[in-house]
Amino acid sequence: MKTLTLKIDDSVSEKFTWLLEHFSLSEVKILEQSEYVSDDDYLRSINGIVQSLHEAKKEPTENGVPLDRLEW
Repeated sequence: MKTLTLKIDDSVSEKFTWLLEHFSLSEVKILEQSEYVSDDDYLRSINGIVQSLHEAKKEPTENGVPLDRLEW
């Protein structure tokens, strides 16, 4: 099963939800419903994240890890 994140305009939200509710739970399941928040707004809402980023920008480049040494 795949998970999708959709941004749905308020003008069609009710109709879209109605449509999804006509599928069985084995076909489609609504995991979460929330108001859209931009990535920037979301990150700024995390306590201390802005200060952490400002501090990280002050670190010398030599303290960084080269891309070829990152473990993905």
